[in-house]
Amino acid sequence: MRTLFTLFLLVQLNFGFGQEKFDAASVAKFQEVINSEYADAKTSPLNSEDLAVFKTLDFYPINEKFFVVAKFVRTKKEKPFEMKTTGERKPMYVKYGEVYFVLEGKNFKLNIYKNIELSKKKEYKDYLFLPFSDLTCGNESYIGGKYIDMKVPKGKTIVIDFNTSYNPYCAYSHKYSCPKVPLENDLNIEIKAGVKKFHD
Repeated sequence: MRTLFTLFLLVQLNFGFGQEKFDAASVAKFQEVINSEYADAKTSPLNSEDLAVFKTLDFYPINEKFFVVAKFVRTKKEKPFEMKTTGERKPMYVKYGEVYFVLEGKNFKLNIYKNIELSKKKEYKDYLFLPFSDLTCGNESYIGGKYIDMKVPKGKTIVIDFNTSYNPYCAYSHKYSCPKVPLENDLNIEIKAGVKKFHD
């Protein structure tokens, strides 16, 4: 789905990937960019009824607590697999690495993936995909989890800013086919950051 990754290119131009210090202004810019995309009929995932009354997405307050510098472990000899989606589509992904971090005194691990076909394109060769779910999903957040766009790190650490997490397009319209969050990326903690669910 081409439009699923439109935001990544927009944010890549406007948002400082890889910075190791929290910057609330960068998160505010992220919110501005995603709101701009969703308000534009040419790029919005919203259906016509929602687009007609759209003002802004509902975001959690920007919170430095949910900006973490994680340990990055590159995994080797991973086999490509078909990632399950909400539709018939089964895009090929490969597990690229694991990230380890601490939140509220607890240790967590997430897997990061690379889209095989997308990575063949020059502008996406360093693109990584981090889908996750947490204890807010189905309540304040979209039941299907959220995504974070990332870049291949140059060292042994990687920044995860949950303030820049956003909903799959499926949260806005059933016409989209979106990757499902793998079970191993379900976090036993409330991540009150990023975009909230669209409809109550």
